[in-house]
Amino acid sequence: MKKILIILLSLLIIPDFIFSQEDWVELFNGKNFDGWEIKQGNANFEILPNGEIIAKSILNSPSTYLGTKEKFENFILEFEVYADVGLNSGVQFRSLLSDKGSVYGYQCEIDTDESRSWTGGIYDQSRRGLFLYPLTRNTKANNAFKNGTWNKIRVEAIGQSIRTWVNGIHCSSLLDDSTSKGFIALQIHSIQKSENVGKMIKWRNIKILKSNLEAHKYKLESNVVEINNIDNYMSDYQKSKGWRFLWDGKTSIGWRGAKLDSFPNKGWKIDKGGVLKVLSSGGLESKAGGDIITERKFSNFELELDFKITKGANSGIKYFVDTNLNKGEGSAIGLEYQILDDKNHPDAKKGVFGNRTVASLYDLIPAENLQEPRGKRSVQPDTWHRARILVVGGKVEHWLDNIKMLEYDRFSQTFKSLVNYSKYKDWPGFGQLSSGHILLQDHGDEVSFKNIKIREF
Repeated sequence: MKKILIILLSLLIIPDFIFSQEDWVELFNGKNFDGWEIKQGNANFEILPNGEIIAKSILNSPSTYLGTKEKFENFILEFEVYADVGLNSGVQFRSLLSDKGSVYGYQCEIDTDESRSWTGGIYDQSRRGLFLYPLTRNTKANNAFKNGTWNKIRVEAIGQSIRTWVNGIHCSSLLDDSTSKGFIALQIHSIQKSENVGKMIKWRNIKILKSNLEAHKYKLESNVVEINNIDNYMSDYQKSKGWRFLWDGKTSIGWRGAKLDSFPNKGWKIDKGGVLKVLSSGGLESKAGGDIITERKFSNFELELDFKITKGANSGIKYFVDTNLNKGEGSAIGLEYQILDDKNHPDAKKGVFGNRTVASLYDLIPAENLQEPRGKRSVQPDTWHRARILVVGGKVEHWLDNIKMLEYDRFSQTFKSLVNYSKYKDWPGFGQLSSGHILLQDHGDEVSFKNIKIREF
């Protein structure tokens, strides 16, 4: 009798969701496209006799989307996908149509290119035009997707948190607040090569969960880096990793002029929304407010910030800055992460092998894009981009929009040789300091900064 009572009591405290048979809903019925519609493009989507959806690539068509008529806010989406090698695809979610009828919003990437392997990454389709979460930040997930077979993908979109899994492997963890609600859409990407004509992508077992989300969501794995795109917000994950704001978004506390005892009284502006802006002075270096530096010095650190350039703008982020090196005209001296409009500023064509382009170690090492088989990435005026600088001992990395652009050892003979043949050769101990200030440059052009964060090792 006692055992029976225990069993009965245990049943009473089991959550309702365990018994629910209605939590998961088939998003596609396997018979027709009721509830779905073509959003863009000219490719055809068909239903196979076994209930699978198939689409084939065609030339001279933009990407084509088969989207839901219903818009979804918070959900967990699961589906299986098969894609021919050579195709790029994705599944849109929380997406919308522009006034011109083009699809924009979040996309869970489907990538058959094994030289990159970013399936499960998160792309911002036709909006920022950037990977919000490339698998450069979680390389352990690069091999999750398998060509030549079916793959199971899971997308969790709950509040500002977006996470993905491919074949049970946790791929991405993103915090972003650009769109809270929108349709879901299957994409067959546009193609430029005739050899890819007629290649296919198939989907099956598409289902969605809209209730009991907290109970069903997967646990964030400790090895998966969380990328935070929410302005002026520090997540619990970031706090646990030792991150803090280097600029509070409201005042000049912790910063001063590089050649001043206080923060400049001109040339810099703190805008609403936590934006720090260096104002234009017609391209005159350090002639208005001048450079600003952190009051503290730093040794081993990871620095992240968002920056936005105006057309033709030039600026930079310097580190291991020694304010005693140059007390005269011009900028303070330190290693520099170049910020530049490569397309419209003449400095991009100067230097050696592009070592003055954006994300380069200015005048020393060119940014190259070390993590995907394409050319060097650039930045667009009036668009926010993310800079990341990682320093551990002598090892230094420059990242742009979560893609590693270069790496070097500042204590190596190679680096010292580069310095000896550069304009820095006359500055004693350049790049060799054990600690130094971090600097935001006034190069006379309007450039904005926000979400300036750091953690020390």
